Amino acid sequence: MTALKIIGIILGAVFLWLVLIRVIKHFYHCPAPAFIGRFLDSRWRRWLQSPDKIIERSGIKAGMTVVDLGCGSGAFTTSVARVVGREGKVYAVDIQPAMLKQLERKLSKAENQDIKNIELKQASAYELPFGDNSVDLVYMVTVLPEIPDRSRALREVRRVLKAGGILAVTEFLPDPDYPLPATTIKMGQRAGFVLDDNLGNLWSYTVRFKKPA
Repeated sequence: MTALKIIGIILGAVFLWLVLIRVIKHFYHCPAPAFIGRFLDSRWRRWLQSPDKIIERSGIKAGMTVVDLGCGSGAFTTSVARVVGREGKVYAVDIQPAMLKQLERKLSKAENQDIKNIELKQASAYELPFGDNSVDLVYMVTVLPEIPDRSRALREVRRVLKAGGILAVTEFLPDPDYPLPATTIKMGQRAGFVLDDNLGNLWSYTVRFKKPA
């Protein structure tokens, strides 16, 4: 069997797997299971989705108060915390206690002992534990399509953002819930956000919105 045929078989299997996952999720909505937390926060995942690139595209800067919505096991949380610095704050929000436990263990490691500006919050995207107009930026990485009522979640994000605050939505083609950029843009605009930028490509993109002033 030639290498080309082997590659074709592998790609075909991956395609069928993604189709199967999409069909299942059409009938049964659920967040990413906690047992895949190690993969979500792996070197391989960060190679595919560079934290530096996501931070740059999202518009995350020093001194910001940032919400990592659907943080999972914290693939990008520590990198964001270092960028916002001591004057900034990162709220790591996830609905699953098991995911937050994994992030908690990550923060207890020696290489992360210098990070003091992350606060973990167990909460639903429908009821964020923050006041109105209190957050500079909310970012989601392959999270929004997993939320059953996306319109409701986006309205809640809009509530907690300050006027002119940023919502950054990053999606990744291998993810079984992947939506086209145009779909993400329509969702954000319907929720009352203004499109700020669309960065990247079909493989991996970040759509950045702003809450109207």
